[in-house]
Amino acid sequence: MAVTIKEVAALAGVSPSTVSRTCKDNPSISEETKEKVRHAMAALGYEPNFQASNLASQNARTIGIILPTSARDAYENPFYLEAIRGISQYCNHRQYINTVITGKDEEEVLQAMRTMIRSGQVDGFIVLYSKQQDPVIDYLCNEGLSYVLIGKAYQFANQTVYIDNDNLLAGQEATEYLYQLGHRKIAYLGSDSSLMFSSDRKTGYQAALLRHNIPLREDYCVEVPSISKDGDILIHRLLQKEDRPTAIMVSDDILAVALERSCIGIGLSIPEDLSIISFNNSLFARLTSPQLTSIDINSCQLGIEAASQMINHIENPNLLATKIIVPHYLIERDSCRRLQL
Repeated sequence: MAVTIKEVAALAGVSPSTVSRTCKDNPSISEETKEKVRHAMAALGYEPNFQASNLASQNARTIGIILPTSARDAYENPFYLEAIRGISQYCNHRQYINTVITGKDEEEVLQAMRTMIRSGQVDGFIVLYSKQQDPVIDYLCNEGLSYVLIGKAYQFANQTVYIDNDNLLAGQEATEYLYQLGHRKIAYLGSDSSLMFSSDRKTGYQAALLRHNIPLREDYCVEVPSISKDGDILIHRLLQKEDRPTAIMVSDDILAVALERSCIGIGLSIPEDLSIISFNNSLFARLTSPQLTSIDINSCQLGIEAASQMINHIENPNLLATKIIVPHYLIERDSCRRLQL
């Protein structure tokens, strides 16, 4: 089994990033420390990859953009397109190239990353998602590679540069908005809770209900990993309950569109029978009828901030891991109405 940069760091008594900078002969590392690291590399038989020795090259100025694994969904989600637009805008300004990496599973993504690293085609990575127990993040950290995360870090939080919204607060505010419209039977429809943004929005929803002494109902929390026949069944089941909710907070505009479709299928009118508030303020929110009330998370700005931090850390490897929160705001449209109590 190949020796990792983390093992070299442990033997030398330094951090993985110090080993990485030693491989690049970075002047910020003292000669004494470099010598200690090189002895550890020799003792373990560690061979630096091409990226480690060439990352600082002025001719290699490329950022890899990692999409979540998916056969289709990631390519259809406007959030990722907007984030990539922000990244590209900033990279163009700073004369960096960016390239998109994705695959049907983590192994395919990791293989693409290894190929780029071995050939020296990448200076750092921007990961467009954050989820629990992610082997991609494990690999980046264990190899001491430069990366920025869009979303809250679940692993290696103190070492990770990440750009995020306050999704917990946004979930609270979205639920509070429905509460102030008179709704008390408020449900939650979200994607997989292993995704950090969805988990935080759900937690915010629950916190808002508890604040108003509204009991949390397990049958009012529906999680749909993808838009599929199974997902439609779960949504239909929620809508056809005898004591169905009068309002639903949805973690993503795409899911909100699926919810609207289900409402049409069973004869429910929006917002007369059901109020809906969603997230991302994407094109989907504006194309639906009625148009969706949605929380705008500034997707393009998330991409701009991620690219800015990535380039800063490539060019200044001694910077501390920065955490940046991008603000969100509510866009009121026609999918919510005041409930007559």
